[in-house]
Amino acid sequence: MTMNTHTQSNMTPEQVRRLSWRCRRGLLELDIVLQRFSEHHVANLNPQELLAFDGLLDLPDNEFLDLVTLRVHVSNVAALRDKKLDAVAMQRVLTKLSGRE
Repeated sequence: MTMNTHTQSNMTPEQVRRLSWRCRRGLLELDIVLQRFSEHHVANLNPQELLAFDGLLDLPDNEFLDLVTLRVHVSNVAALRDKKLDAVAMQRVLTKLSGRE
């Protein structure tokens, strides 16, 4: 999976490589979502959104996909609540991931 680096990036090349590696998942549906997201949004995430995305990448595949498809609300995911991530940034990332933007 490649990250879009054609626009002004808020990330270092090392951060892009790290996120690219972490976006490889076991579920085809999630891989498709992450491919689209990486092509259109990752390089332009602000620092709070990067932290939110990083927190999402820590989740198991099924839980991550449930958030993206709105089967579960982010406030119901204990692992994300414990990280105390910026709620607005998390919602922006989830909106971009789900394609509802």
